[in-house]
Amino acid sequence: MISYLLRRLAFLAGSLFLASVVLFLLLRLLPGDPANSLLSVGASPKQIAAARHEIGSDRPVPEQFVHWLHQLATFDLGNSFVSTLPVGPEITSRLDVTVPLTLLSFLLAVVIAVPVGFIAAHRSATWYGTLISGISQLGIAVPVFWIGMILITVFALRLGVLPAGGFPQDGWARPGEALTSLALPVITVALVMSASLIRYVRSAALDVLGSDYLRTARALGSSFNRAMWRHGMRNGAVPVVSVLGIELATTLLGAVVVETVFALPGLGSLLAQAVAQHDYPTVQGVLFVSTFAVLVIGFLSDLAQRLIDPRLRGRLSGGTR
Repeated sequence: MISYLLRRLAFLAGSLFLASVVLFLLLRLLPGDPANSLLSVGASPKQIAAARHEIGSDRPVPEQFVHWLHQLATFDLGNSFVSTLPVGPEITSRLDVTVPLTLLSFLLAVVIAVPVGFIAAHRSATWYGTLISGISQLGIAVPVFWIGMILITVFALRLGVLPAGGFPQDGWARPGEALTSLALPVITVALVMSASLIRYVRSAALDVLGSDYLRTARALGSSFNRAMWRHGMRNGAVPVVSVLGIELATTLLGAVVVETVFALPGLGSLLAQAVAQHDYPTVQGVLFVSTFAVLVIGFLSDLAQRLIDPRLRGRLSGGTR
């Protein structure tokens, strides 16, 4: 197991380094000079040159990249070109909104998708099993911002039971208000995510229900519930766990849309603002933190699969993948 973990950690470090290279180069390919964010309209060439020297964009690209790597090695994401404040603390403060939004949406989606997906598989021959499958297919095609606007119209504007957006200035110092502010965004994301998860849970459940080992367990006298618990749950969970990791990462990356619709001061809104202002340090910091989170989620998902599936446990000791 230690050998496997070391290999996966090495792969994680290599992927993170490659991602840092790609992020750095792609940002340098964007049109416009980041020094313009420090200048007003009609700035003189001398002022432009001074601004470029101040932010370091006049240095050769390899030198800028080495400086970027040195900052990452010292856990320093630099200072914003616009506000001149450190990027790291700004990202940390925004995570107070993005992380709860992502995790609560993920948990709610799992609570909805697992039982509903199993019912859709177990009762696939009934009218409501077919209806569940059809609704999940429709839910995948509906844009997340459209669902958000519908929920705002119904629950905020017409019924007035939940706020349409925003977040308390005191943050989680007022947990009741904070949770109320996140209610509609969480429901919005969870509905979209659960529509996709229901399909995967249904597919995994159908494979388990039609498997030989489940029929054998039933023939040996096990009840349906006991056979599902002892044999079906573990085998059906393996493909679902990998999908859960992907969905969790997708939810984190898709926060920009949801946070924009509900005016939440999270990581997504910070990224959108930084892109519009050509604030390279902030954009690089947000994307790097997001990429790191996605890679870690993938690592944990891969590890969970091998811990759940007995057929993969031997590979933890360093066997062939």
